[in-house]
Amino acid sequence: MQQSPTPLALPFAQVRAEVEGHRWRPELTVREIPAPGRIARDSMAIEATVIHLGRELGSGRLILLHEPAGNESWEGDYRLVTMARAAVDAQIAVDPLLGEVAWSWLIDALEEHDAVHRAPAGTTTSVLSRPFGQLEDDPDENHVELRASWTPVIDDPSDIVPHLEAWQDLLCRTCGMDPMPEGVVQIAPRRAL
Repeated sequence: MQQSPTPLALPFAQVRAEVEGHRWRPELTVREIPAPGRIARDSMAIEATVIHLGRELGSGRLILLHEPAGNESWEGDYRLVTMARAAVDAQIAVDPLLGEVAWSWLIDALEEHDAVHRAPAGTTTSVLSRPFGQLEDDPDENHVELRASWTPVIDDPSDIVPHLEAWQDLLCRTCGMDPMPEGVVQIAPRRAL
């Protein structure tokens, strides 16, 4: 029995162009940053800061990896890797359900944007920082941090867009903001890549 040929991997440059041309929520300041070079043949990375009413609420990074021959552990030839971090109240930081809730922000965002994906993986961390000694006058800091990755199913360059929409909603949810309401379109990015 003859196997059908494997379809050619989508050119990375086309998917990259979709990321570079994406219109981000106005609360996000997005810029390209150096991407890791040894994980996959092709990669790009962006960093975003969430700013609301002139105040920085949180930040995140998104790395797009591409291995044309595919990667067995990814279950595909593309992989998205993210880190999202935001300040939270001390009461929230010690809540035992915070990890599950933070993970649900990612899964919910992917589902809400119909971002077809496989093999999600990640960790959530609650960080409580209390300064001592010469730093004792500094305020306490409490953060939630989500590190996750998933394999986007990309058959066309535009298939990355729902994943970008989900990622920006994840960042905003991590910062305590609501996702972009359905039917609302961003007029212009705060800063283009």
